[in-house]
Amino acid sequence: MSLRRLRARGVRRAGTVAAGALLALGTLVGCGTDTATTGGTNTAADAASFPRTLDTVMGQVTIPRVPQRVVVLDTAELDSTTLLGVTPVGAVIPHTKTAGGFPDYLKAGLDGVTDVGPLLEPNLERIASLKPDLILSSKIRHEKIYDKLSGIAPTVFTETTGGPWKANLAVHGKALGLDQPAADALRKYEARARALGAAIAAKNNGTAPSASVVRFLAGPTRLYLTQSFSGVVLTDVGLNRPANQVSTDAKKTMLEVSPEQIDGADADLIFVATIDDPGKTPKNAVTSSPVWRDLAAVKNGKVFEVPDETWMSGIGVQAAQRMLADIAQATGVPLPAE
Repeated sequence: MSLRRLRARGVRRAGTVAAGALLALGTLVGCGTDTATTGGTNTAADAASFPRTLDTVMGQVTIPRVPQRVVVLDTAELDSTTLLGVTPVGAVIPHTKTAGGFPDYLKAGLDGVTDVGPLLEPNLERIASLKPDLILSSKIRHEKIYDKLSGIAPTVFTETTGGPWKANLAVHGKALGLDQPAADALRKYEARARALGAAIAAKNNGTAPSASVVRFLAGPTRLYLTQSFSGVVLTDVGLNRPANQVSTDAKKTMLEVSPEQIDGADADLIFVATIDDPGKTPKNAVTSSPVWRDLAAVKNGKVFEVPDETWMSGIGVQAAQRMLADIAQATGVPLPAE
């Protein structure tokens, strides 16, 4: 069956399901109040460019007018919308943050935003009550509830999260009618990353140091590869990666290692992210082991603790900019101006 026929069938099916979902939720939406009146007015978008139809991983999605009431269902989408000056009316709290609340690096501008989580099972009634005109998420997160979401509002999914964050930003920008601001923000970030890399190389006799990213969490310790979000940022800066952390497979973003295999993190610099409570992870056991203590970066005092919420779950330009600041500090060079 051709892609065109598949999409057409998918659009017809989605339309049928959407209608049913709207009927089911209609009473709730009609009777509910606007539980969130916040939301950055999307004045930068060109109203004349709407309606616009996007080819998405779930088929074609038509957005009739400039979105003003946006709901985002993961941190990457939250990073993108706020980057572009749009405060969502609803968002999920990161599932990795047991302390609660939105990410620290973003929350200053999120007063009044309604929590519509949890991440893996968003509250559909709460989302509907917000009367959104656009919902952003990804297939890997919410494929099972796509039909229900699209019955509430036009819903734009990317395929996945993490490594393809730059392409995902372009999708978010297009859905919001802010294609050019999204491209401009990415271009400025990439120029800054290159400038930082040049400064680091200059300080090291023309050769950039190697770097590893280690994440401690409940379960096996992870080394993040070149295809991960943090891996892409390190590549943008021009830092070298150990051979075992280079991946050509877009789906292979991390490597799980035992405490005895932590020598796979050996590099000039090691950046360490820890999810939530370190006591619930093997961090203490790993970092007190002879294998860890024998790593070059450990011996040379080149191990740097970094925020998990930006290095791991931020997955957007704003998180990447925070990463650049951490890398500059770790390498002892000034952070280039934006």
